[in-house]
Amino acid sequence: MAQYRREIVVPTPLATTFAYLSRFSSAEEWDPGVIRAQMVTPEPVGLGSRFSLVAVFLGAKVPLEYEIIEYDPPRRVVLTAENRSVRSTDTISFDSATSGGTVVRYEAVLLPKGAARLADPLFALALRRVGDRAAGGLQAALVERAAHPSSGPRAGRR
Repeated sequence: MAQYRREIVVPTPLATTFAYLSRFSSAEEWDPGVIRAQMVTPEPVGLGSRFSLVAVFLGAKVPLEYEIIEYDPPRRVVLTAENRSVRSTDTISFDSATSGGTVVRYEAVLLPKGAARLADPLFALALRRVGDRAAGGLQAALVERAAHPSSGPRAGRR
C-alpha cells in the first residue's frame, strides 16, 4: 500500500476551496499528472457524484472513475476509484486558516491489486513524486484564483 499525505495553506476561503476541490474534475487544472477529467453525474456535486479521470502513472495512461463516498461540506470529502490494478482513496480535509485562507490536508492511498502488488515499493516512490507535483499545482492554481477570481480554468497548469 502506498500513501501520500500533504498539508498546504491556500489563500482562498474555506467554502470556495471546498467547492473547487470536491468537484474532482478540477484535478485536470491543478494536477500535472491528470490529462483529462470530467464530471459524469448530474449536478450538484455531492455524495455519489462521479468523475472520470485519465492520469499518467509510471508512464501509462490510467483511466479512473472516482466517486464521492463521504461528503461533509465544507470540512471533508472522500473519493475512491478502482480498476483491475489499483484501488485509490483520496481524503481531503479543510479548515479555516488564521490568514483567512484554508488549510487543505490531502491524503491519497493506493492499494495495488493482483500482479501490481509486486510493484508496491515502486508505487510508493511514484506516488510521492506525483503527489508533490499535484500539491504544487494545487497551491499555484488556488493562489492564481485568489489573485484573479475571473481567471481561466487552466490557471494552475504548468
